[in-house]
Amino acid sequence: MALWGLNVIKQYERLVVFTFGTFTGVRQPGIRWVWPFINNGSSTVDLRENPVAIPRQTSITRDNAPIDIDFFVYMRVMEDRPQDTILNISDYRSAAQALAMTTLRAVVGEMDLDDVLSKRERINGALQAKLDEVTANWGVKVTRVEIREVEPPRDVQDAMNRQLSAERTRRAAVTEAEGQRDAEINRAEGERRSSILRAEGTKQAAILEAEGEQQAQILRAEGFSDAMTRINAVASQADPRTMSLQYFETLKDMGAGASTKFIFPMEFTSLLEPFMRGAGASTNGGNNNDS
Repeated sequence: MALWGLNVIKQYERLVVFTFGTFTGVRQPGIRWVWPFINNGSSTVDLRENPVAIPRQTSITRDNAPIDIDFFVYMRVMEDRPQDTILNISDYRSAAQALAMTTLRAVVGEMDLDDVLSKRERINGALQAKLDEVTANWGVKVTRVEIREVEPPRDVQDAMNRQLSAERTRRAAVTEAEGQRDAEINRAEGERRSSILRAEGTKQAAILEAEGEQQAQILRAEGFSDAMTRINAVASQADPRTMSLQYFETLKDMGAGASTKFIFPMEFTSLLEPFMRGAGASTNGGNNNDS
């Protein structure tokens, strides 16, 4: 109740003034005068947000499961309607608490137990909407509803714990299987790359070996060609009789072997012609001297 005479109205307050018991207006923050005896019954209204704790209530879900819930309701007096909190209701906080209890039972009764446990935001929104419809007549706005704790029955908690344990075991098994799969993939990829590298190395080694053999054959052929060219050059300048002597040396070496038969090509006799001519000339010369 406002004091008679001068009153200091704070920023978050409003002064509801009555004149001879009749509502005559709302005074804004500042220093306000209230006439003694005339403005009797005038009082201030706090516009700040007020939390109202709703004690734990047991509600029955749609699938007949009892569940305990406690929550908070946050509300504030509307700035443009502070008089309604005095004219329309005697104690809006107590009324909001009782209304929240009955509204909670109605909201939970329309939901299954699984939804109550997993969809708190849905419950908060439904409670806020239903409460706000009624408190608006009191000049009060429900700003939000927050469920603090939801406690299911003991058997449901045990089932949830078993389910949670099974889910953790399943996730561990899935994680382990995924790890093994990734490891197998990594090993297979490593073996594939290793095989590719080995094959590439074998191919390169074969290529290098073939190139080396090719170059060696070329060098051997070139060396043989150069040798034959030099032999031919020397042979073209050699005395035919010298060549014949070389052939006789060869025949001598052949005769020292164990073979008893030798096959000579027809061209071999042509090689002996220079020697035969030289031998014939020497015989004729000796005969002439004797004569």
